[in-house]
Amino acid sequence: MQVSLNLEGLPVVVLGAADDARQALARYRRAGAALAHFESPAAYRAAVALPSRPALVAVVGLQGGRAHDAEWAPVLERYRVLGVPRVDEPAAGPRGHVTLVGGGPGSRGLLTVDAVEALRDADVVLFDRLAPWRELAELTTAQLVDVGKLPGHHKVPQVEINRLIVEHARAGANVVRLKGGDPFVFGRGGEEAAACAEAGIPVRVVSGISSSIAVPAAAGIPVTHRNVSHAFTVVSGHAPLTDDEHRHLAGLGTAGGTIVVLMGIANLPHLAAGLRRSGMPATMPLAVVERGHQAGQKTTLTELGRAEADTARCANPAVIVIGEVVRLAGIGSRAAAEDELRGLAASFMMEAEGTPT
Repeated sequence: MQVSLNLEGLPVVVLGAADDARQALARYRRAGAALAHFESPAAYRAAVALPSRPALVAVVGLQGGRAHDAEWAPVLERYRVLGVPRVDEPAAGPRGHVTLVGGGPGSRGLLTVDAVEALRDADVVLFDRLAPWRELAELTTAQLVDVGKLPGHHKVPQVEINRLIVEHARAGANVVRLKGGDPFVFGRGGEEAAACAEAGIPVRVVSGISSSIAVPAAAGIPVTHRNVSHAFTVVSGHAPLTDDEHRHLAGLGTAGGTIVVLMGIANLPHLAAGLRRSGMPATMPLAVVERGHQAGQKTTLTELGRAEADTARCANPAVIVIGEVVRLAGIGSRAAAEDELRGLAASFMMEAEGTPT
């Protein structure tokens, strides 16, 4: 059932054990239903008053549980005869465990199916502002805890986030830690998983779509492209890089690789200067994609030699892309796609004629 469904004032019967049904009950309350909940057939039979014809009957966790389903059969048959629709609800997730969920670059549409299901089953969600937090009220009935992580500003320190995750799980909650991108790509998911393991709390990871790939794609920039780039490197831009790191990246970019920098706007001047000192040509294409896959998405195209001036007004959240693939920006547009197809057709013709490409 969608959390946003409107059942204001309508009677709904929920059948299923209290712990299994806790999230289904929260969803139906959120929808405004007048609930009648029965944990067992005996409790149903003992009820003094029953809704004569509810809007629907929600059956929790009986799919595949044939013996349990058989116990409820007389109740379900009664409502079937009356033509009351049945909705099969999944049982709530187990208590006292943690799921680290990658929310992608911030668009609800880029949440995975596993991510949506984890949010639906959560009792508590601790979320970052880089995750798709604006839609959480429609995706879960869990208690929402804003831990406020943004580039350069952590409202709640990481050690406190770890403590909160463990505390809620020890109290018996099904905890989701919702993070932007992927939990294990500059997301400190490893630290949070280690904190859970140390506390003896079961933890699983739901991988997310990394902004290192998805945000350039939103601007029509493929991080790899045949005959242009066959490798890409993802770099954290939180802190200035060392001279050795600049030299390594400059060599990669000059050899045809792509450099993707996450959370690097504040250090972009330092990065650009370091790459130029290390031999990367000033004409190397560079793009800054702000708010990728979100309202107000903006792409700034420039070159390494003009990066400081041309990106001075860019702001986080943003992804920086450096490499020849930036010349393909906008490849998703019709004109760019037609140009690309013509180029590929010419390449195929050369191959057919035996000319190396």
